[in-house]
Amino acid sequence: MLQPEQYINMTKRWLEHSVIEYNFCPFAKKEYVNNSIHYEVIDESNREEQLLSLSEEFKRLDNNPALSTSLLLYPKGLESFFDYLDFVELANELLYELGYEGIYQIASFHPDYCFADTKQSDPENYTNRSPVPIVHLLREDMLEKALDLYPNSEQIPERNILKAQELGSDFFEKLLQRFCKAE
Repeated sequence: MLQPEQYINMTKRWLEHSVIEYNFCPFAKKEYVNNSIHYEVIDESNREEQLLSLSEEFKRLDNNPALSTSLLLYPKGLESFFDYLDFVELANELLYELGYEGIYQIASFHPDYCFADTKQSDPENYTNRSPVPIVHLLREDMLEKALDLYPNSEQIPERNILKAQELGSDFFEKLLQRFCKAE
């Protein structure tokens, strides 16, 4: 098991050299450079504790308007992509139960991410593959503003798929493996 700071460093390298470098999220660079992303390693494998950490992160965002987004890293208990999907469903239910619908939004990243109707080996899956399972909390109002300002924002997913297909699964697998090394 790695130390929390090692997971955070892996995630930062992934953000910088995959998400930002290949522009999978055209809004990530600004937040990364401005240091307005909070990283939290959740060292729990118990579902209740994992969900509690999520509710605590909503509160952190409530109390820290300078933070634009949070990345919750779950190195234990969500290694299986199917377990992770079940957790994301529970996380979305918690978001609604706590009254955060329309305030925060959840995005998901996992080392074995696989979009519906794709094969595990399809390159587009790498747009959401990360070194460790991640639940990404976004401020919905900030996201809406960014989308409004970005030309043809509805084409971002298509553009990402084309970029991933152009570079290929082997390229992204090697890239992802580089981030998974502890430093």
